[in-house]
Amino acid sequence: MTTIVALSLSLMYTGLKGIHDLNEAIYAKKAILAAVENKLGMKANTLSIEEVSKIFDENITQEVYDMKGNLVTAEEVEAAGYKGGMAENIDMGKEAKKAEEDRLIPMYTFKDGDKEFYILSVRGKGLWDAIWGNIALEKDMQTIAGVDFDHKAETPGLGAEIKDNAAWKRQFIGKTITDATGEIRGVAVMKGGAKDDVWQVDGISGATITADGVGEMLKRGLKYYSPVIEKMKKS
Repeated sequence: MTTIVALSLSLMYTGLKGIHDLNEAIYAKKAILAAVENKLGMKANTLSIEEVSKIFDENITQEVYDMKGNLVTAEEVEAAGYKGGMAENIDMGKEAKKAEEDRLIPMYTFKDGDKEFYILSVRGKGLWDAIWGNIALEKDMQTIAGVDFDHKAETPGLGAEIKDNAAWKRQFIGKTITDATGEIRGVAVMKGGAKDDVWQVDGISGATITADGVGEMLKRGLKYYSPVIEKMKKS
């Protein structure tokens, strides 16, 4: 009986793994699109699998870079352990465990007519566990077009607001991630309210540590893309 049950569970896992992997991939793609949903006038989480796939096929170019800003080939991405060799295959949690100089970072370029955005992925630490997000930049590669955040274990109604509070996320639109010298500084999440309209947003009441984590994640995570952005601006 034990053998039969074990075999049945194994077959169920094998049969459902494909569905699970597909759902996980679509969820990740919707999170990427959510960073530009305000600019596109749609809600990413309401898109069907077919609609998400169509947008990624027709409007998005995926690229992977190393920490020096060099483009990484699909073969090199696969050699790093990512089957498929595309930006969407990169596990930011896995990369965060590597030494910084050895990490790979994904970039997504969305183009549709005169609309063009660059979507960067970042990962950090909240109060209880990991937090992460996708940050969309305008053509100038310094003005935020939109953001989307998620978390592993932040408190509902408090830290979880980084994901659930659409109005809070809209504050980031139009903020500039660089200082007067062009250096990337991210966006500061301010307890007590933003004092600077250029690069600060209001904090989240009762969730100071999570909010600080978002600010730190943006400062550090976006700076990883600095070599890429500098090369693209010069090209």
